[in-house]
Amino acid sequence: MEIAWEALTVDAHDPPPLARWWAQTLGWELMEPVPAGVEVRPPDGRSPSLFFTRADGAKPAKNRLHLDLYAEDRAAAVDGLLARGAARADVGQPDDAACVVLRDPEGNEFCLLEPR
Repeated sequence: MEIAWEALTVDAHDPPPLARWWAQTLGWELMEPVPAGVEVRPPDGRSPSLFFTRADGAKPAKNRLHLDLYAEDRAAAVDGLLARGAARADVGQPDDAACVVLRDPEGNEFCLLEPR
C-alpha cells in the first residue's frame, strides 16, 4: 500500500487572504477557491500543497505542527515577512535557536532556518 502526502490543511478565520499571503511568501500559485477552501500549490503543480479552510474560534495555543522554511538571505526574508504582516513569536525557543520563529497574519507559527 502506497500513501502519499497531498496537502497540509491550515485552519483560518479568512482563508482567501491567508492563502494569498502564503502564495506570495512561497512563490506558489493560488488556485481557484472551492467551497471547502483555497489551495496554494508549487508552480510545477506537484504535491504537497497548502489548503486553507475556514475555522471559527480562537487559536488555543502554539501549533503542534508548523512549517520550517529557509531563505538564502534570512535577515532580508525576516524583514520582508514582518513588513507583509508576519510577527516574531516566542514559543519558548532558546536565545541561540537555529531558527527565527514567526507567526503568519492569523497567528500560525513557522520557522525560518539558516540556508542549507
